[in-house]
Amino acid sequence: MNSIDSGLSIAHYGLLTIGNCKIGKNCRIQEGVNIGSTSGDIKAATIGDNVFVGTGAKIIGNIKIADNVVIGAGSVVTKSILEEGVTYAGVPARKISNNDSKKFIDSRLID
Repeated sequence: MNSIDSGLSIAHYGLLTIGNCKIGKNCRIQEGVNIGSTSGDIKAATIGDNVFVGTGAKIIGNIKIADNVVIGAGSVVTKSILEEGVTYAGVPARKISNNDSKKFIDSRLID
C-alpha cells in the first residue's frame, strides 16, 4: 500500500505511476514519473522529505531516496541514494551535484 505524507505536489497533467511506495513530506513530482518495483519485489521506493523528481524519471525497486534530493528529468534510479542534499541525473542515475532540493521546492510552493 502507498504511504504519502503531507505537502506532496504533482506538477502538470500527465501519466504518473506510483506503486507500493512511501513518499515523504513536501515532495514535488513532475509528470510522466514512474515509481515502481522490480518484478521480484513487492515493495517500491521509500522517498524522503523535500525530494524533487523531474519529468519522466523512473525510480525502480525497493530502494531509499534521502531527504532534500533532486532527481533529474528522464533519470533512471535503481540504487539507493543515501546522501542528503544532492542531485542525481542520467541513465543510470549518478551524482552530478551537491545542490539540494529545499530551495528548489520552496520557490515553487503555492501560498
